[in-house]
Amino acid sequence: MSILAPPFLQHAFLAGTAIAAACGLAGFFLVLRAQVFTGDALSHVAFTGALAALAAGIDLRLGLFVTTIAVAVGLGVLGTRGRADDVVIGNVFAWVLGIGVFFLTIYTTSRSSSNGTAGISVLFGSIFGLSSGQAVTAAAIGAGIVVVVAAISRPLLFASLDEGVAAARGVPVRALGIGFLAAVGATAAEATQAVGALLLLGLLAAPAATALLLTARPYLGLAISACLAVAEMWAGLGLAFAAPALPPSFAIIAVAAAAYLAVFAGSRLRRRTGSRAVAPATS
Repeated sequence: MSILAPPFLQHAFLAGTAIAAACGLAGFFLVLRAQVFTGDALSHVAFTGALAALAAGIDLRLGLFVTTIAVAVGLGVLGTRGRADDVVIGNVFAWVLGIGVFFLTIYTTSRSSSNGTAGISVLFGSIFGLSSGQAVTAAAIGAGIVVVVAAISRPLLFASLDEGVAAARGVPVRALGIGFLAAVGATAAEATQAVGALLLLGLLAAPAATALLLTARPYLGLAISACLAVAEMWAGLGLAFAAPALPPSFAIIAVAAAAYLAVFAGSRLRRRTGSRAVAPATS
């Protein structure tokens, strides 16, 4: 039987491809701008927002998107030049976790009997459980995020590498940073459906970190990050289908982590080999 024969796998590949591409592009700039901690904070915001929606009895996705985008924009506004600094993120992190515990208590005591698996799906993802409509919506949102990040990539890269010069050249550094964080918030909300809030950071950071090990050219690295994220998504879904005991979210992140470790080990080996070759020549 073909791997794409089951409808649930068709839905997973459709949504997962767009989600992974969005994570690869947004994650590349998160790593480049040293804002990975922001992605970690937004993963907890996604969990809190989803629980708030579940406790209120409204669409889980509404809570995801409203809270992650709002908090992401708030982090940018409170930070300098649209960047969320560690002090701001740390305070928001602690506050969001506290609110999350509050909504978890409300949900588990009042609504868990009506939908007992919803909280688990938020934590660990449910990409194999997406309906046709949900998959199409996820793909459309993911494609929209890809278009937005690609459209601002040139000025964002300039601002990421040298904020001072970019600002002097007329680049709206602060507005650009806040807009980028809003896109990251949307990416975090969308990716939560695939890999869950607990593993979200892996899909944002691992492909980007691997790409930066492979090349120092930013635009090539951006493309590699997106392609790696998509390939890792496909490999993870295929692995989870072949071994049903593996949760798809774990399989996806395991592939991403393995790819990073392999490239990291290869780069360290090349450096050692290069240094040993140069040492006799200079002695």
